[in-house]
Amino acid sequence: MAGQKTYYLKTFGCQSNLADSNRIRWILESCGYQNIAKENGADLIVYNTCSVRESAENRVFGRNKILKKIKEKNPCLKTILTGCMTHYRKDILKKRLPYIDYFLPIKDIASLPEKIGSPLKIIAEEYLSIPPKTDSSFRALIPVSYGCNNFCAYCVVPFARGREYSRPTKEILAETEKSVKNGAKEIWLLGQNVNSYGLVEKTAWEGKTKSGKKPKIKKGCVTFANLLRAVNKIPGNFWIRFTSAHPKDFSDDLIKAMAKCEKFPKYLNLPVQSGDDKVLKRMNRQYTKKHFIKLVKKIRRRIPKIAISTDTIVGFCGETKKEFSNTLKLYRELKFDMAFIAEYSPRPNTASALAFKDNITHQEKERRRKKLTEILEKTAVKNSEKLLGKTLRILVDEEKNGRFFGKSPQNKTVEIIGFGAKVKIGDFSEVKIVEISPWILKGVPAAF
Repeated sequence: MAGQKTYYLKTFGCQSNLADSNRIRWILESCGYQNIAKENGADLIVYNTCSVRESAENRVFGRNKILKKIKEKNPCLKTILTGCMTHYRKDILKKRLPYIDYFLPIKDIASLPEKIGSPLKIIAEEYLSIPPKTDSSFRALIPVSYGCNNFCAYCVVPFARGREYSRPTKEILAETEKSVKNGAKEIWLLGQNVNSYGLVEKTAWEGKTKSGKKPKIKKGCVTFANLLRAVNKIPGNFWIRFTSAHPKDFSDDLIKAMAKCEKFPKYLNLPVQSGDDKVLKRMNRQYTKKHFIKLVKKIRRRIPKIAISTDTIVGFCGETKKEFSNTLKLYRELKFDMAFIAEYSPRPNTASALAFKDNITHQEKERRRKKLTEILEKTAVKNSEKLLGKTLRILVDEEKNGRFFGKSPQNKTVEIIGFGAKVKIGDFSEVKIVEISPWILKGVPAAF
């Protein structure tokens, strides 16, 4: 449309950031802005930021040179930074990012129209009540909660996103139903700790509060296990996935729900972070190695075909070679399908940054990451061998240079090969696995 204002939105970080960007997109397009793919030519630039790792912040700071050039050509350009980096003081951010006009916490995103001079008024009790506008018709990112109460020693999320609160169950179900009606084939339920969804009181990892009483359920909410069951009852042909699950709050009832819900495709990400009890205690993870191993084995007994991935931090403050060797042993014993391995970097204001020294060299962190990856490659291949020759239901989600890729129920990436293969992005396709590698499977359409 001639004369229509345009916006460019760049998202840094995880699925929760992407879900937030969908709400930002709805606001801007309700204000009459049109989305464009490049910063050049935009009337408004919005950066939705991540602060979990130093590298994510550095990517944002690296936009300074680009913004300077664009603003020289277009002095009327407005720039906004939102997301997790807004936990820093504005004067600190302004010094590092001089070409940003507004620093707007994501929880205050309802005031975005005012910042850009729009008369649109948004009335929402919580920003998550703002409807999302997504580019994907087949994958929906649906937050179930916001913030975190755990205060893991290395994590900035409680400072960046605040204390945990849960969305009303009805609101989550309504958003899910709308997404499914619009063609969603994969629903991701998101929260920093989905296991504690609906709980007012903070639970200890053994499932009780300090007083010994059962945790109370927030008015308007159910437990996460019952939320999973409720989403599973929504009519439609779709998968339900969720992240992130905290080992200390993982209930037997949730395992039962996962096993019984036919739309849950038997994949779980369960972050361990370390395989050593002393490191786990310094991290304030509130569970032991023994508890984690027992939990994984219990889940596998109840759901034999489940694929389990994990998150691990190497080189955490004071991590000795012996302590790291316990993480190696854990990887060998539990044989994960996938892992997201990060080298520790101190985040401002976190307990580990204030109380401990970052005394492991970058070279040693890199070496430890590689050692874990070597074990992971072997276990990933071993687990994938069980899928060789099997026909799997694949959600086709990407095309690159004429090659189609999708995700298996186990959340493994599958390249769909074979001449004459007729597949479509956003559809389920029956694919026979004919080749495996640590990270990518290859398969042909079952009818090929």
